[in-house]
Amino acid sequence: MPLLDLRGITKVYPLGKTAVHALRGVDLTIERGEIVAVMGPSGSGKSTLMHILGALDTPTGGVALLDGQPLHELSEHQLATLRGRKVGFVFQTFNLIPTLSAQRNVELPMVFLGAPKRNRAARARDLLIKVGLADRVHHRPNELSGGERQRVAIARALANDPEIILADEPTGNLDSETGATILALLQSLSTADGKTVVLVTHDPDAARIADRIVRMRDGRVIEEMAHGS
Repeated sequence: MPLLDLRGITKVYPLGKTAVHALRGVDLTIERGEIVAVMGPSGSGKSTLMHILGALDTPTGGVALLDGQPLHELSEHQLATLRGRKVGFVFQTFNLIPTLSAQRNVELPMVFLGAPKRNRAARARDLLIKVGLADRVHHRPNELSGGERQRVAIARALANDPEIILADEPTGNLDSETGATILALLQSLSTADGKTVVLVTHDPDAARIADRIVRMRDGRVIEEMAHGS
């Protein structure tokens, strides 16, 4: 059974008297431990697809399953709990809280799930060490480089030991060398830790770490290609 399974997914956003068809009948399965790069031009539906994969948004039509569970059967509270436990999000703009240290930013997802304070602090420090930021634990975001902030964001995504990492343009605000470091870290989450990683990206270098590339246009999947084929 695939970890993520989308069947006939549509998403329509009302816009005044018209409607925007962001997704038009998308079928997609993603296996455990796989790295998938979702690529396509702006407006192709990539980010909408990621939001549905991560249970941040609900489809207008079709069925989305996570670990065999139809997401439309869950309440908002159940969806929030599922996101907190199963999915880690990494964003292009990092989305760190500027007044908090790196450690406290990483602790936040654990706070929402009620983890004890002592456990949160120890795990946050361990994760920051894992992503190479042992000497930046108490630094705030404005004291960190772009690459360091993205590593904090990845550590935060790992806070609750999710099965899935969804990364939306994770190298978009980084120079090529720093971006390569971030991609190597994301790749290791799959190869070493068994995480499922979905990258929404314009970056051809990001596609090179993927097991499979999914290309989108006008709300549809137009091509799926295994890496190297």
